[in-house]
Amino acid sequence: MKRYSAIAAGLLVLPLASPVFANELAAARAEQRDVVSLATGWRFQFGEAPDTVVGDAFDDSGWQAVEVPHTWNRVGYYLNNPETHIHTPETVNRDQGVGWYRLNFTAPASFEGARAWLQFDAASRTAEVWLNGQRLGAHDGAFSRFRLDATSALKHGQDNVLVVKTDNTKPQPGAATADSLPLAGDFFVHGGLYRPVSLIATHPVHIDMLDSGGSGAYATTRSIAADQAQIDVEVRLRNDSARDQAATVRVALVDAEGRVQGEVDHRQLLSANASDLFKGTITVARPRLWQGVADPYLYTLRTEVIDPTGAVIDRVDQPYGVRQIVVDPEQGFLLNGQKVRLVGTGYHQDREGKGWAVTPADIEEDVAMLRDMGVNTLRLTHYQHGQTVHDLADRYGLIVWDEIPLVSVWTLGGAKEPSEGLRANARQQLTELIQQNRNHASASVWSIANEVDFGNSLPIFLTGDASSLPDPLPLLHELDALAKTLDPSRPTTLATCCEARHFAEGVTVPRTAVAADLGGMNLYYGWYYGQPSDLADAIDTVRLRRPEQPLALTEYGAGGATTMHTDNPLGGPIDSRGRTQPEEYESYIHEQAWSILAPRDYLWGTWLWNAFDFATTIRREGDADDINTKGLITYDRKIKKDAFFFYRANWSSNPTVHVTGSRYTDRAYRHAEVRVYSNAQSTALVLNGQALAAQADCPMRICVWPVKLAPGVNTVEAVGRFADGEVRDGVRWTLGEDVASSVRIDSGAIMAAPSVSGRFGSDNFFTGGRAASADPAPVGFTPATPVAVEGDDPALIKTYRTGTFEYAVPVDAGTYEVTLTFLEPAAAPGERLFDVRANGDTMLAGFDVNSAAGGVLKVVKRKFEVAARDDRIVLSFAPTRGDALVSAIEIVKK
Repeated sequence: MKRYSAIAAGLLVLPLASPVFANELAAARAEQRDVVSLATGWRFQFGEAPDTVVGDAFDDSGWQAVEVPHTWNRVGYYLNNPETHIHTPETVNRDQGVGWYRLNFTAPASFEGARAWLQFDAASRTAEVWLNGQRLGAHDGAFSRFRLDATSALKHGQDNVLVVKTDNTKPQPGAATADSLPLAGDFFVHGGLYRPVSLIATHPVHIDMLDSGGSGAYATTRSIAADQAQIDVEVRLRNDSARDQAATVRVALVDAEGRVQGEVDHRQLLSANASDLFKGTITVARPRLWQGVADPYLYTLRTEVIDPTGAVIDRVDQPYGVRQIVVDPEQGFLLNGQKVRLVGTGYHQDREGKGWAVTPADIEEDVAMLRDMGVNTLRLTHYQHGQTVHDLADRYGLIVWDEIPLVSVWTLGGAKEPSEGLRANARQQLTELIQQNRNHASASVWSIANEVDFGNSLPIFLTGDASSLPDPLPLLHELDALAKTLDPSRPTTLATCCEARHFAEGVTVPRTAVAADLGGMNLYYGWYYGQPSDLADAIDTVRLRRPEQPLALTEYGAGGATTMHTDNPLGGPIDSRGRTQPEEYESYIHEQAWSILAPRDYLWGTWLWNAFDFATTIRREGDADDINTKGLITYDRKIKKDAFFFYRANWSSNPTVHVTGSRYTDRAYRHAEVRVYSNAQSTALVLNGQALAAQADCPMRICVWPVKLAPGVNTVEAVGRFADGEVRDGVRWTLGEDVASSVRIDSGAIMAAPSVSGRFGSDNFFTGGRAASADPAPVGFTPATPVAVEGDDPALIKTYRTGTFEYAVPVDAGTYEVTLTFLEPAAAPGERLFDVRANGDTMLAGFDVNSAAGGVLKVVKRKFEVAARDDRIVLSFAPTRGDALVSAIEIVKK
């Protein structure tokens, strides 16, 4: 048979021998399994089509010409600089529904007598397939590989018509996708044939092609000792001929030099039109272990079916790493008995311009960037990913968390129990996940769910009656048992959202972590709730509650807009569901989180959220629409955000020196802070050609220098000294003339609002107090209606700092005019009284904003002169009744 492709969807198919079957078995001769890639020549149409669409005579000439992989969806776009992005409001496509594909192709004449299979590496969400008008079957599930027997419908050496109906309709009661997981989730389910399609020919006696999309040949390392390893193997065989057939199955482990290091074989009689299972054990002397990134050594697991003449009639070669994994509640993750601290990211499979229809080169580029950052693990969220990323993880030694798309919701329409169809789909997708990935050394755990423990604290993107919620535990226990039956060698796990959080009275969440062997927690302290420091107590509390269960942190992070910036990430409240999401705050959250996670060795793994910005349809946040901006790298892969380099400095041995704030070029304050992420032996800073003192052993690899910028363009360069030489990184910051001679502070704001008075910076130079706003807080993803205020700068004056607080503002020597702007949000006359002091001198005594302004939500200003003392002006706000407050501070040199 002619060879058409070297790769069959993750299974490396090497030359083999196969007899041609006509009516009866013919004499064996040297041949091989054929693989034909069905990538080009497709026609596509979105929307419904007549019943005649599956027939040969249907005219599809007016349909769109496409190549597979393909998706019609393009989701998510950045608001700023649209000319630099692929996606714009005019080019996005969020349509969900039916998409039709048609392909005319000629099957090789050599397929005659063989078994023919159509292989789909994925079709979203559901697929129905016809070949030459004959319905071959259907598949429900957007993420897994499936195969259909095309033997009876295929025309050998003639034109064939392949028709595929896909449907990514959002699940709802009565829809064709109602039982297709995921039912919900903060990511967009793209439609179409977004992974490769191929036609495969095998001998009628073959390694089973219909084993849930798996290879049919599997291995598990049972034991490892210094002198030998025991590897259990099982092979599912199928005889699709009309006669009983004798065959020998041989399984060997072949080293990288092509030498057989161990094998087992067995001769058996295969009944006609029936399946059989072979089990055996391979002994490998002095095995070289797959030791993660330290030594990702791979053997080849070679499975052959041999006929009585000695001819090999089927063969499957798969990379295989000899390794064992133990996860311990005290020691964490142990790979072949050695502790490995797992640090990595969550990973979604889409990218701008391609959606889910990415190429192997795209995935390899993604993995290369993450390896450069220093990850040694990937959490493949929130669904089954393809073979490419698993193959790369095997090759580079990355530990993989695999997951099915049981995300947040498992019933529709207020039902209290999942439908039988939904339960069956969950079981199917878990079975496919395991069978298709269990030979990968990188695959370490089977995750059966993500965030199904919201209880009556339901997130905004979920709907239904929160007063009486379905119990997820019966389904979770069912899936846990299934995973253990299919693959007892790997532990089960799941990720929770809510157990480690503190809720208001009346909110209850189920304890779902007990349904799996390992626990993972998604915690967003400092972003959606609480303070960053609360993360420590949350993790430790869960550990004390269940000391016998190994714990991991499976999500943490914050949004980061590369076009938004702050002078101080503590200056004001973050808008985690809205627009105000400066890049510096994302870095701050990761700095704080890693300082808590790094010393907690008992955690068996930590995965930040997320590797890349990704598509969703529930967000209008940061500088993007329909994009979750928590990635460390942008959706188009063009920008590595500052936080990427924080982890590169901490996780990787790659020499790293990175000056943060390179995109915050037009600075608001003359006195600034230069932050450098560096893993150098020592790091020096050069500002406008002047060298500042070098620093060594910077805490958390963060070196910080306070600097004074000059008017105009400032060059900032960091120089890291390594054993092999210097590494440099620099930025150019501009300081306007007006900013150089004045300080304007937007109090209570993490991002300064524009003003008619001049350039303001975000709240800075303060100690104490808290940030607040006269506008009500948003509800979920819905912005609240802003209040109306009197004044020229409503956005500026609505935010304020309140409580007892002080500003120590660095300035040059001289006399300054200080202007304070106040707005009373709610207090009646006499309810709020406070003093304002400048360098210890009282400027305002018993100040009542309401009385001075003539009511609430009205602006009032006070001005006074102050002479700088010790190159600073200290403004103190001390309440005598209620809390002090101030909305804006202007300090202008006289």
